[in-house]
Amino acid sequence: MTASLKAPIRICVTGAAGNIGYALLFRLASGDCYGKDQPVILQMLEIPTGMKALEGVAMELSDSAFPLLHGMVLTDDLNTGFDGANQAFLVGSRPRTKDMNRADLIKANGPIFVGQGKAIAKRAASDVRVIVVGNPCNTNALIAMHAAKGVPQDRFHAMTRLDENRAKAQLALKAGVLPGDVTNVGIWGNHSDTMYPDYVHAKIQGKPATEVIADEPWFQGEFLKTVATRGKAIIEARGASSAASAAAAAIDHMSALSLGTRGGEFTSMAVCSEGQYGVPVGLIFSYPVTAANGDWQVVEGLEHDEFAKYKIAATTAELKDERTTVADLLG
Repeated sequence: MTASLKAPIRICVTGAAGNIGYALLFRLASGDCYGKDQPVILQMLEIPTGMKALEGVAMELSDSAFPLLHGMVLTDDLNTGFDGANQAFLVGSRPRTKDMNRADLIKANGPIFVGQGKAIAKRAASDVRVIVVGNPCNTNALIAMHAAKGVPQDRFHAMTRLDENRAKAQLALKAGVLPGDVTNVGIWGNHSDTMYPDYVHAKIQGKPATEVIADEPWFQGEFLKTVATRGKAIIEARGASSAASAAAAAIDHMSALSLGTRGGEFTSMAVCSEGQYGVPVGLIFSYPVTAANGDWQVVEGLEHDEFAKYKIAATTAELKDERTTVADLLG
Protein backbone atom coordinates (compact mmCIF):
# COMPACT_ATOMS: atom_id res chain seq x y z
CA MET A 1 0.00 0.00 0.00
CA THR A 2 2.73 2.45 0.95
CA ALA A 3 4.46 2.20 -2.43
CA SER A 4 1.31 3.30 -4.26
CA LEU A 5 0.72 6.42 -2.19
CA LYS A 6 1.19 9.89 -3.61
CA ALA A 7 3.39 12.55 -2.05
CA PRO A 8 1.67 14.18 0.96
CA ILE A 9 -0.25 17.43 0.52
CA ARG A 10 -0.26 20.10 3.21
CA ILE A 11 -3.65 21.22 4.45
CA CYS A 12 -4.10 24.27 6.65
CA VAL A 13 -7.24 24.34 8.79
CA THR A 14 -7.94 27.50 10.77
CA GLY A 15 -10.07 27.37 13.90
CA ALA A 16 -8.95 23.76 14.07
CA ALA A 17 -10.08 23.11 17.64
CA GLY A 18 -13.56 24.54 17.07
CA ASN A 19 -16.65 22.45 16.42
CA ILE A 20 -16.43 22.54 12.61
CA GLY A 21 -12.65 22.09 12.63
CA TYR A 22 -12.97 19.11 14.95
CA ALA A 23 -15.51 17.44 12.66
CA LEU A 24 -13.43 18.29 9.58
CA LEU A 25 -9.99 17.10 10.63
CA PHE A 26 -10.86 13.44 11.08
CA ARG A 27 -12.42 13.20 7.65
CA LEU A 28 -9.41 14.86 6.06
CA ALA A 29 -7.11 12.43 7.84
CA SER A 30 -9.20 9.41 6.81
CA GLY A 31 -9.03 10.15 3.08
CA ASP A 32 -12.64 11.18 2.61
CA CYS A 33 -11.72 14.35 0.73
CA TYR A 34 -8.79 13.63 -1.56
CA GLY A 35 -8.92 9.86 -1.90
CA LYS A 36 -7.54 6.82 -0.13
CA ASP A 37 -4.17 7.11 -1.89
CA GLN A 38 -3.48 10.74 -0.89
CA PRO A 39 -1.46 11.26 2.33
CA VAL A 40 -1.94 14.52 4.18
CA ILE A 41 -0.06 16.73 6.59
CA LEU A 42 -2.50 18.69 8.76
CA GLN A 43 -1.38 22.20 9.66
CA MET A 44 -3.78 23.18 12.40
CA LEU A 45 -4.05 26.88 13.21
CA GLU A 46 -5.67 28.26 16.35
CA ILE A 47 -5.71 31.43 18.42
CA PRO A 48 -3.46 31.31 21.52
CA THR A 49 -6.34 30.52 23.88
CA GLY A 50 -7.31 27.56 21.71
CA MET A 51 -3.94 25.84 21.70
CA LYS A 52 -4.59 23.64 24.74
CA ALA A 53 -7.76 22.25 23.18
CA LEU A 54 -5.89 21.77 19.91
CA GLU A 55 -3.38 19.58 21.73
CA GLY A 56 -6.27 17.32 22.72
CA VAL A 57 -7.51 17.17 19.13
CA ALA A 58 -4.03 16.20 17.98
CA MET A 59 -3.94 13.44 20.58
CA GLU A 60 -7.18 12.02 19.19
CA LEU A 61 -5.92 12.22 15.63
CA SER A 62 -2.78 10.38 16.66
CA ASP A 63 -4.79 7.77 18.55
CA SER A 64 -6.91 7.13 15.45
CA ALA A 65 -3.79 5.80 13.68
CA PHE A 66 -4.86 7.06 10.26
CA PRO A 67 -2.50 5.56 7.64
CA LEU A 68 -2.84 8.68 5.47
CA LEU A 69 -1.93 11.15 8.23
CA HIS A 70 1.77 11.77 7.60
CA GLY A 71 2.26 14.68 9.96
CA MET A 72 0.69 17.38 12.11
CA VAL A 73 1.61 21.00 12.84
CA LEU A 74 -0.03 22.78 15.78
CA THR A 75 0.41 26.53 15.77
CA ASP A 76 -1.03 29.94 16.56
CA ASP A 77 1.25 31.62 14.01
CA LEU A 78 -0.23 32.46 10.61
CA ASN A 79 3.01 32.07 8.69
CA THR A 80 3.66 28.64 10.18
CA GLY A 81 0.08 27.52 9.61
CA PHE A 82 0.05 28.41 5.93
CA ASP A 83 3.66 27.44 5.19
CA GLY A 84 3.67 25.35 2.02
CA ALA A 85 -0.09 24.76 2.20
CA ASN A 86 -1.62 23.25 -0.91
CA GLN A 87 -5.13 23.40 0.49
CA ALA A 88 -6.60 25.80 3.05
CA PHE A 89 -9.85 25.60 4.96
CA LEU A 90 -10.56 28.98 6.55
CA VAL A 91 -12.99 27.88 9.22
CA GLY A 92 -12.20 30.08 12.21
CA SER A 93 -14.07 33.36 12.53
CA ARG A 94 -15.78 35.37 15.21
CA PRO A 95 -19.32 34.09 15.82
CA ARG A 96 -22.27 36.44 15.65
CA THR A 97 -23.48 37.48 19.08
CA LYS A 98 -27.12 37.99 20.03
CA ASP A 99 -27.27 41.75 19.44
CA MET A 100 -24.81 41.90 16.52
CA ASN A 101 -26.15 42.71 13.06
CA ARG A 102 -24.60 41.29 9.88
CA ALA A 103 -22.68 44.48 9.03
CA ASP A 104 -21.05 44.49 12.47
CA LEU A 105 -20.08 40.85 12.08
CA ILE A 106 -18.51 41.58 8.70
CA LYS A 107 -16.44 44.41 10.15
CA ALA A 108 -15.38 42.32 13.15
CA ASN A 109 -14.19 39.42 11.01
CA GLY A 110 -12.61 41.47 8.24
CA PRO A 111 -9.18 41.96 9.83
CA ILE A 112 -8.91 38.22 10.52
CA PHE A 113 -9.17 37.45 6.82
CA VAL A 114 -6.84 40.27 5.82
CA GLY A 115 -4.13 38.65 7.92
CA GLN A 116 -4.85 35.19 6.59
CA GLY A 117 -4.85 36.40 3.00
CA LYS A 118 -1.47 38.05 3.46
CA ALA A 119 -0.04 34.89 5.03
CA ILE A 120 -1.37 32.79 2.16
CA ALA A 121 0.33 35.05 -0.35
CA LYS A 122 3.57 34.98 1.63
CA ARG A 123 3.84 31.33 2.63
CA ALA A 124 1.39 29.01 0.86
CA ALA A 125 2.34 26.73 -2.03
CA SER A 126 2.01 28.04 -5.56
CA ASP A 127 -0.89 25.65 -6.22
CA VAL A 128 -2.89 26.64 -3.13
CA ARG A 129 -6.68 26.38 -3.19
CA VAL A 130 -8.71 28.12 -0.48
CA ILE A 131 -12.23 27.55 0.81
CA VAL A 132 -13.73 30.02 3.28
CA VAL A 133 -16.21 28.47 5.68
CA GLY A 134 -16.27 31.11 8.43
CA ASN A 135 -19.26 33.42 8.04
CA PRO A 136 -20.13 35.66 6.36
CA CYS A 137 -18.11 33.46 4.04
CA ASN A 138 -18.64 35.21 0.68
CA THR A 139 -17.37 38.55 1.92
CA ASN A 140 -14.68 36.99 4.10
CA ALA A 141 -13.41 35.23 0.97
CA LEU A 142 -13.50 38.55 -0.88
CA ILE A 143 -11.36 40.15 1.84
CA ALA A 144 -8.84 37.28 1.90
CA MET A 145 -8.64 37.27 -1.90
CA HIS A 146 -7.83 40.99 -2.04
CA ALA A 147 -5.24 40.64 0.72
CA ALA A 148 -3.48 37.74 -1.02
CA LYS A 149 -1.60 39.83 -3.55
CA GLY A 150 -0.19 37.74 -6.39
CA VAL A 151 -2.40 34.70 -5.76
CA PRO A 152 -4.81 34.12 -8.67
CA GLN A 153 -8.33 35.16 -7.71
CA ASP A 154 -9.86 31.93 -8.92
CA ARG A 155 -8.10 30.11 -6.06
CA PHE A 156 -10.51 31.59 -3.48
CA HIS A 157 -13.95 30.13 -2.88
CA ALA A 158 -16.70 30.45 -0.29
CA MET A 159 -18.80 27.49 0.75
CA THR A 160 -22.37 27.20 -0.49
CA ARG A 161 -22.24 23.42 -0.77
CA LEU A 162 -24.02 23.24 2.59
CA ASP A 163 -26.98 25.10 1.06
CA GLU A 164 -26.87 22.74 -1.91
CA ASN A 165 -26.85 19.69 0.34
CA ARG A 166 -29.75 21.06 2.37
CA ALA A 167 -31.72 21.71 -0.81
CA LYS A 168 -31.03 18.20 -2.11
CA ALA A 169 -32.22 16.72 1.16
CA GLN A 170 -35.51 18.64 1.03
CA LEU A 171 -36.15 17.70 -2.60
CA ALA A 172 -35.42 14.05 -1.84
CA LEU A 173 -37.75 14.08 1.15
CA LYS A 174 -40.57 15.64 -0.86
CA ALA A 175 -40.11 13.23 -3.79
CA GLY A 176 -39.66 10.13 -1.63
CA VAL A 177 -36.20 9.33 -3.03
CA LEU A 178 -32.66 9.26 -1.69
CA PRO A 179 -30.51 12.42 -1.65
CA GLY A 180 -28.13 10.74 -4.08
CA ASP A 181 -30.96 10.67 -6.62
CA VAL A 182 -31.00 14.50 -6.67
CA THR A 183 -28.48 16.32 -8.87
CA ASN A 184 -27.77 19.73 -10.38
CA VAL A 185 -29.10 21.87 -7.56
CA GLY A 186 -27.34 25.18 -8.13
CA ILE A 187 -27.04 27.78 -5.38
CA TRP A 188 -26.93 31.36 -6.63
CA GLY A 189 -25.50 34.30 -4.69
CA ASN A 190 -24.71 34.76 -1.03
CA HIS A 191 -24.50 32.21 1.77
CA SER A 192 -27.33 33.94 3.60
CA ASP A 193 -31.10 33.81 3.60
CA THR A 194 -31.09 35.71 0.28
CA MET A 195 -29.39 32.88 -1.64
CA TYR A 196 -31.42 31.19 -4.36
CA PRO A 197 -31.53 27.36 -4.53
CA ASP A 198 -32.31 26.74 -8.18
CA TYR A 199 -34.95 24.00 -8.29
CA VAL A 200 -35.84 24.66 -11.95
CA HIS A 201 -32.63 23.09 -13.27
CA ALA A 202 -32.46 20.39 -10.58
CA LYS A 203 -32.87 16.72 -11.53
CA ILE A 204 -34.50 13.91 -9.58
CA GLN A 205 -33.50 10.50 -10.91
CA GLY A 206 -32.57 12.26 -14.14
CA LYS A 207 -35.93 14.00 -14.58
CA PRO A 208 -36.63 17.71 -14.02
CA ALA A 209 -37.47 18.29 -10.37
CA THR A 210 -40.44 20.43 -11.36
CA GLU A 211 -41.94 17.44 -13.21
CA VAL A 212 -41.39 15.01 -10.36
CA ILE A 213 -42.71 17.55 -7.83
CA ALA A 214 -45.48 19.45 -9.62
CA ASP A 215 -46.01 21.94 -6.82
CA GLU A 216 -44.79 25.45 -7.63
CA PRO A 217 -46.23 27.00 -4.42
CA TRP A 218 -44.18 24.49 -2.39
CA PHE A 219 -41.00 25.32 -4.31
CA GLN A 220 -41.39 29.08 -3.91
CA GLY A 221 -42.67 28.85 -0.36
CA GLU A 222 -41.80 26.02 2.03
CA PHE A 223 -38.79 24.74 0.06
CA LEU A 224 -37.00 28.09 -0.20
CA LYS A 225 -37.82 29.01 3.39
CA THR A 226 -36.65 25.68 4.80
CA VAL A 227 -33.31 25.81 2.99
CA ALA A 228 -32.73 29.48 3.83
CA THR A 229 -33.49 29.08 7.55
CA ARG A 230 -32.11 25.58 8.14
CA GLY A 231 -29.10 26.83 10.10
CA LYS A 232 -31.30 28.74 12.52
CA ALA A 233 -33.60 25.74 12.94
CA ILE A 234 -30.65 23.51 13.84
CA ILE A 235 -29.42 25.99 16.45
CA GLU A 236 -32.90 26.08 17.99
CA ALA A 237 -33.11 22.28 18.00
CA ARG A 238 -29.68 21.31 19.32
CA GLY A 239 -28.53 24.50 21.01
CA ALA A 240 -25.48 24.76 18.76
CA SER A 241 -24.69 25.48 15.14
CA SER A 242 -24.55 22.96 12.31
CA ALA A 243 -20.91 21.95 12.69
CA ALA A 244 -20.91 18.37 11.36
CA SER A 245 -22.95 19.14 8.23
CA ALA A 246 -20.81 22.22 7.56
CA ALA A 247 -17.68 20.08 7.78
CA ALA A 248 -19.25 17.50 5.46
CA ALA A 249 -20.07 20.21 2.94
CA ALA A 250 -16.51 21.56 3.05
CA ILE A 251 -15.26 18.05 2.30
CA ASP A 252 -17.74 17.77 -0.59
CA HIS A 253 -16.61 21.14 -1.99
CA MET A 254 -12.89 20.45 -1.97
CA SER A 255 -13.32 16.85 -3.10
CA ALA A 256 -15.30 18.00 -6.14
CA LEU A 257 -12.69 20.66 -6.87
CA SER A 258 -9.84 18.17 -6.67
CA LEU A 259 -11.35 14.94 -8.00
CA GLY A 260 -13.90 16.51 -10.33
CA THR A 261 -17.65 16.70 -10.83
CA ARG A 262 -19.29 13.80 -12.62
CA GLY A 263 -20.14 14.09 -16.29
CA GLY A 264 -23.38 15.95 -16.89
CA GLU A 265 -23.51 17.18 -13.28
CA PHE A 266 -22.55 20.40 -11.54
CA THR A 267 -22.10 21.60 -7.99
CA SER A 268 -22.27 24.96 -6.23
CA MET A 269 -19.30 27.14 -5.34
CA ALA A 270 -19.04 30.81 -4.49
CA VAL A 271 -16.26 32.05 -6.75
CA CYS A 272 -14.94 35.34 -8.09
CA SER A 273 -17.40 36.55 -10.69
CA GLU A 274 -16.13 37.40 -14.14
CA GLY A 275 -19.50 38.95 -15.04
CA GLN A 276 -21.42 35.76 -15.76
CA TYR A 277 -25.20 36.14 -15.67
CA GLY A 278 -24.85 39.90 -15.19
CA VAL A 279 -23.25 39.65 -11.75
CA PRO A 280 -20.72 42.45 -11.13
CA VAL A 281 -17.13 41.45 -11.78
CA GLY A 282 -15.18 40.71 -8.62
CA LEU A 283 -18.00 39.66 -6.28
CA ILE A 284 -17.61 36.28 -4.59
CA PHE A 285 -20.86 34.86 -5.91
CA SER A 286 -22.21 31.32 -5.83
CA TYR A 287 -22.79 29.73 -9.21
CA PRO A 288 -23.38 26.25 -10.54
CA VAL A 289 -19.93 25.07 -11.62
CA THR A 290 -18.13 22.07 -13.02
CA ALA A 291 -14.72 21.30 -11.58
CA ALA A 292 -11.66 19.11 -12.02
CA ASN A 293 -7.99 19.11 -11.00
CA GLY A 294 -8.35 22.17 -8.80
CA ASP A 295 -10.02 24.33 -11.43
CA TRP A 296 -13.66 25.31 -11.91
CA GLN A 297 -15.86 26.68 -14.64
CA VAL A 298 -19.22 28.42 -14.33
CA VAL A 299 -22.01 26.57 -16.12
CA GLU A 300 -23.16 28.82 -18.94
CA GLY A 301 -26.48 29.02 -20.75
CA LEU A 302 -28.91 28.36 -17.90
CA GLU A 303 -32.15 30.28 -18.44
CA HIS A 304 -34.01 31.95 -15.58
CA ASP A 305 -37.66 32.84 -15.24
CA GLU A 306 -38.78 36.13 -13.69
CA PHE A 307 -38.92 34.69 -10.18
CA ALA A 308 -35.35 33.41 -10.41
CA LYS A 309 -34.16 36.73 -11.83
CA TYR A 310 -35.78 38.54 -8.91
CA LYS A 311 -34.12 36.24 -6.37
CA ILE A 312 -30.69 36.50 -8.02
CA ALA A 313 -30.97 40.30 -8.18
CA ALA A 314 -31.77 40.44 -4.45
CA THR A 315 -28.81 38.30 -3.40
CA THR A 316 -26.53 40.25 -5.74
CA ALA A 317 -27.63 43.51 -4.12
CA GLU A 318 -26.82 42.12 -0.67
CA LEU A 319 -23.33 41.12 -1.76
CA LYS A 320 -22.73 44.56 -3.26
CA ASP A 321 -23.77 46.13 0.04
CA GLU A 322 -21.41 43.84 1.95
CA ARG A 323 -18.57 44.79 -0.39
CA THR A 324 -19.27 48.45 0.34
CA THR A 325 -19.16 47.71 4.07
CA VAL A 326 -15.60 46.34 3.81
CA ALA A 327 -14.35 48.67 1.09
CA ASP A 328 -11.58 49.96 3.36
CA LEU A 329 -10.17 46.42 3.64
CA LEU A 330 -9.97 45.79 -0.11
CA GLY A 331 -7.10 48.11 -0.94
